[in-house]
Amino acid sequence: MSTAVSPNPGSSNAGPNSRGPQQERSRLTRHRLLRSTVDVLAADGWAAATVAAVAERAGVSRGAAQHHFPTREALITAALEQVFDDLTAAAGSEIEAPGSDEAITPARVSAAVQRAVAVYTGTEFKAALQVWAAAASDPALRKLILPLEAKFARAAHQRTMAAMGVSPDDQKGRRLVQATLDFARGLGLADTLSDDSARRAQVVDTWCEQIAVALGVESGL
Repeated sequence: MSTAVSPNPGSSNAGPNSRGPQQERSRLTRHRLLRSTVDVLAADGWAAATVAAVAERAGVSRGAAQHHFPTREALITAALEQVFDDLTAAAGSEIEAPGSDEAITPARVSAAVQRAVAVYTGTEFKAALQVWAAAASDPALRKLILPLEAKFARAAHQRTMAAMGVSPDDQKGRRLVQATLDFARGLGLADTLSDDSARRAQVVDTWCEQIAVALGVESGL
Protein backbone atom coordinates (compact mmCIF):
# COMPACT_ATOMS: atom_id res chain seq x y z
CA MET A 1 0.00 0.00 0.00
CA SER A 2 1.41 3.32 -1.03
CA THR A 3 1.99 6.05 1.50
CA ALA A 4 0.80 9.60 0.75
CA VAL A 5 3.55 12.16 0.87
CA SER A 6 2.73 15.35 2.76
CA PRO A 7 3.49 18.54 0.85
CA ASN A 8 6.67 20.32 1.88
CA PRO A 9 5.70 23.40 3.91
CA GLY A 10 8.68 25.24 2.50
CA SER A 11 7.43 24.78 -1.07
CA SER A 12 3.81 25.75 -0.48
CA ASN A 13 1.93 28.53 -2.29
CA ALA A 14 3.33 31.12 0.09
CA GLY A 15 5.74 32.34 -2.62
CA PRO A 16 3.18 33.61 -5.14
CA ASN A 17 1.00 35.00 -2.37
CA SER A 18 3.91 36.91 -0.86
CA ARG A 19 4.78 38.54 -4.17
CA GLY A 20 1.64 40.69 -4.06
CA PRO A 21 2.61 42.81 -1.03
CA GLN A 22 6.21 42.96 -2.23
CA GLN A 23 5.18 44.21 -5.66
CA GLU A 24 2.90 46.79 -4.06
CA ARG A 25 5.74 48.04 -1.84
CA SER A 26 7.98 48.25 -4.88
CA ARG A 27 5.33 50.20 -6.79
CA LEU A 28 4.83 52.63 -3.90
CA THR A 29 8.59 53.15 -3.53
CA ARG A 30 8.90 53.90 -7.24
CA HIS A 31 5.99 56.33 -7.03
CA ARG A 32 7.56 58.12 -4.04
CA LEU A 33 10.84 58.45 -5.91
CA LEU A 34 9.19 59.93 -8.99
CA ARG A 35 7.07 62.29 -6.90
CA SER A 36 10.12 63.37 -4.93
CA THR A 37 12.06 63.98 -8.14
CA VAL A 38 9.33 66.34 -9.34
CA ASP A 39 9.30 68.11 -5.97
CA VAL A 40 13.10 68.51 -5.91
CA LEU A 41 13.13 69.84 -9.47
CA ALA A 42 10.35 72.32 -8.73
CA ALA A 43 11.73 73.53 -5.40
CA ASP A 44 15.52 73.27 -5.77
CA GLY A 45 16.27 73.12 -9.48
CA TRP A 46 17.93 70.85 -12.00
CA ALA A 47 21.35 70.60 -10.38
CA ALA A 48 19.86 69.54 -7.04
CA ALA A 49 17.90 66.62 -8.50
CA THR A 50 20.44 63.89 -7.76
CA VAL A 51 19.61 60.30 -6.86
CA ALA A 52 20.86 60.88 -3.31
CA ALA A 53 18.76 64.02 -2.80
CA VAL A 54 15.66 62.40 -4.24
CA ALA A 55 16.14 59.26 -2.12
CA GLU A 56 16.46 61.37 1.03
CA ARG A 57 13.31 63.32 0.21
CA ALA A 58 11.43 60.11 -0.56
CA GLY A 59 12.55 58.54 2.71
CA VAL A 60 14.28 55.55 1.12
CA SER A 61 17.91 54.45 1.01
CA ARG A 62 20.09 55.38 -1.90
CA GLY A 63 20.50 51.67 -2.61
CA ALA A 64 16.73 51.25 -2.86
CA ALA A 65 16.54 54.24 -5.18
CA GLN A 66 19.27 52.83 -7.41
CA HIS A 67 17.50 49.48 -7.48
CA HIS A 68 14.63 51.22 -9.30
CA PHE A 69 16.72 53.81 -11.13
CA PRO A 70 20.40 52.81 -11.50
CA THR A 71 21.43 56.22 -12.84
CA ARG A 72 20.37 59.84 -12.54
CA GLU A 73 19.50 59.78 -16.24
CA ALA A 74 17.09 56.87 -15.72
CA LEU A 75 15.47 58.65 -12.77
CA ILE A 76 15.11 61.96 -14.61
CA THR A 77 13.75 60.24 -17.74
CA ALA A 78 11.08 58.39 -15.77
CA ALA A 79 10.22 61.54 -13.81
CA LEU A 80 9.89 63.55 -17.02
CA GLU A 81 7.50 61.00 -18.47
CA GLN A 82 5.49 61.15 -15.24
CA VAL A 83 5.50 64.98 -15.26
CA PHE A 84 4.14 65.21 -18.77
CA ASP A 85 1.61 62.44 -18.18
CA ASP A 86 0.39 64.41 -15.14
CA LEU A 87 0.35 67.69 -17.06
CA THR A 88 -1.53 66.12 -19.96
CA ALA A 89 -4.10 64.62 -17.59
CA ALA A 90 -4.43 67.90 -15.68
CA ALA A 91 -4.97 69.87 -18.87
CA GLY A 92 -8.11 67.88 -19.58
CA SER A 93 -9.47 67.28 -16.10
CA GLU A 94 -12.26 68.90 -14.12
CA ILE A 95 -13.80 70.66 -17.12
CA GLU A 96 -16.47 69.01 -19.20
CA ALA A 97 -16.73 70.11 -22.80
CA PRO A 98 -20.10 71.64 -23.70
CA GLY A 99 -22.46 69.72 -25.94
CA SER A 100 -22.56 70.53 -29.63
CA ASP A 101 -25.77 72.53 -29.16
CA GLU A 102 -24.58 74.33 -26.02
CA ALA A 103 -23.66 77.99 -26.45
CA ILE A 104 -20.31 79.37 -25.38
CA THR A 105 -20.72 81.53 -22.29
CA PRO A 106 -18.43 83.90 -20.37
CA ALA A 107 -18.52 81.47 -17.44
CA ARG A 108 -17.39 78.62 -19.69
CA VAL A 109 -14.56 80.74 -21.09
CA SER A 110 -13.50 81.83 -17.61
CA ALA A 111 -13.44 78.24 -16.29
CA ALA A 112 -11.26 77.12 -19.20
CA VAL A 113 -8.81 80.00 -18.76
CA GLN A 114 -8.61 79.50 -14.99
CA ARG A 115 -7.92 75.81 -15.50
CA ALA A 116 -5.11 76.51 -17.98
CA VAL A 117 -3.51 78.97 -15.56
CA ALA A 118 -3.77 76.43 -12.73
CA VAL A 119 -1.96 73.82 -14.84
CA TYR A 120 0.86 76.19 -15.77
CA THR A 121 1.38 77.48 -12.24
CA GLY A 122 1.42 74.02 -10.63
CA THR A 123 4.33 71.98 -9.29
CA GLU A 124 4.62 69.78 -12.37
CA PHE A 125 5.08 72.76 -14.67
CA LYS A 126 7.70 74.27 -12.35
CA ALA A 127 9.59 70.98 -12.55
CA ALA A 128 9.25 70.93 -16.34
CA LEU A 129 10.64 74.47 -16.56
CA GLN A 130 13.82 73.36 -14.81
CA VAL A 131 14.28 70.59 -17.32
CA TRP A 132 13.52 72.88 -20.26
CA ALA A 133 16.23 75.26 -19.10
CA ALA A 134 18.74 72.41 -18.85
CA ALA A 135 17.68 71.05 -22.25
CA ALA A 136 18.62 74.33 -23.94
CA SER A 137 22.29 73.33 -23.68
CA ASP A 138 21.88 69.54 -23.67
CA PRO A 139 20.95 68.07 -27.09
CA ALA A 140 20.25 64.59 -25.70
CA LEU A 141 17.89 65.95 -23.06
CA ARG A 142 16.22 68.20 -25.62
CA LYS A 143 15.64 65.21 -27.90
CA LEU A 144 13.98 63.41 -25.00
CA ILE A 145 11.77 66.25 -23.86
CA LEU A 146 10.49 67.63 -27.18
CA PRO A 147 8.09 64.74 -28.00
CA LEU A 148 6.73 64.76 -24.43
CA GLU A 149 6.18 68.52 -24.50
CA ALA A 150 4.53 68.31 -27.93
CA LYS A 151 2.10 65.65 -26.68
CA PHE A 152 1.19 67.80 -23.68
CA ALA A 153 0.80 70.93 -25.85
CA ARG A 154 -1.60 69.14 -28.20
CA ALA A 155 -3.68 67.82 -25.31
CA ALA A 156 -3.78 71.22 -23.61
CA HIS A 157 -4.90 72.93 -26.80
CA GLN A 158 -7.54 70.35 -27.67
CA ARG A 159 -8.99 70.26 -24.16
CA THR A 160 -9.02 74.03 -23.76
CA MET A 161 -10.81 74.41 -27.08
CA ALA A 162 -13.35 71.81 -26.04
CA ALA A 163 -13.79 73.41 -22.63
CA MET A 164 -14.47 76.81 -24.18
CA GLY A 165 -16.71 75.27 -26.82
CA VAL A 166 -14.57 76.48 -29.72
CA SER A 167 -15.09 74.53 -32.94
CA PRO A 168 -12.01 72.88 -34.47
CA ASP A 169 -12.91 74.72 -37.70
CA ASP A 170 -12.86 78.12 -36.01
CA GLN A 171 -9.42 79.45 -36.94
CA LYS A 172 -9.81 82.63 -34.89
CA GLY A 173 -10.91 80.57 -31.91
CA ARG A 174 -7.92 78.26 -32.31
CA ARG A 175 -5.55 81.22 -32.26
CA LEU A 176 -7.26 82.69 -29.20
CA VAL A 177 -6.90 79.37 -27.37
CA GLN A 178 -3.21 79.22 -28.28
CA ALA A 179 -2.79 82.80 -27.06
CA THR A 180 -4.48 81.78 -23.81
CA LEU A 181 -2.05 78.90 -23.32
CA ASP A 182 0.92 81.15 -24.08
CA PHE A 183 -0.49 83.67 -21.61
CA ALA A 184 -0.87 80.95 -18.95
CA ARG A 185 2.67 79.73 -19.60
CA GLY A 186 4.01 83.24 -19.06
CA LEU A 187 2.19 83.49 -15.75
CA GLY A 188 3.67 80.14 -14.76
CA LEU A 189 7.16 81.43 -15.52
CA ALA A 190 6.57 84.57 -13.45
CA ASP A 191 5.30 82.46 -10.57
CA THR A 192 8.66 80.68 -10.26
CA LEU A 193 10.30 83.90 -9.10
CA SER A 194 7.76 85.19 -6.59
CA ASP A 195 4.22 84.68 -5.40
CA ASP A 196 2.27 87.03 -7.63
CA SER A 197 -1.13 85.40 -7.04
CA ALA A 198 -2.90 88.67 -6.19
CA ARG A 199 -1.73 90.43 -9.35
CA ARG A 200 -2.26 87.27 -11.37
CA ALA A 201 -5.91 87.02 -10.33
CA GLN A 202 -6.60 90.52 -11.68
CA VAL A 203 -4.73 89.85 -14.91
CA VAL A 204 -6.56 86.56 -15.45
CA ASP A 205 -9.95 88.21 -14.91
CA THR A 206 -9.09 90.85 -17.50
CA TRP A 207 -7.91 88.20 -19.95
CA CYS A 208 -11.13 86.23 -19.51
CA GLU A 209 -13.14 89.34 -20.33
CA GLN A 210 -11.08 90.03 -23.44
CA ILE A 211 -11.31 86.45 -24.70
CA ALA A 212 -15.08 86.46 -24.18
CA VAL A 213 -15.35 89.71 -26.18
CA ALA A 214 -13.13 88.31 -28.94
CA LEU A 215 -15.30 85.21 -29.18
CA GLY A 216 -18.43 87.38 -29.23
CA VAL A 217 -19.88 85.98 -26.01
CA GLU A 218 -19.46 88.89 -23.63
CA SER A 219 -22.34 89.61 -21.25
CA GLY A 220 -25.23 91.32 -22.95
CA LEU A 221 -24.78 89.71 -26.38
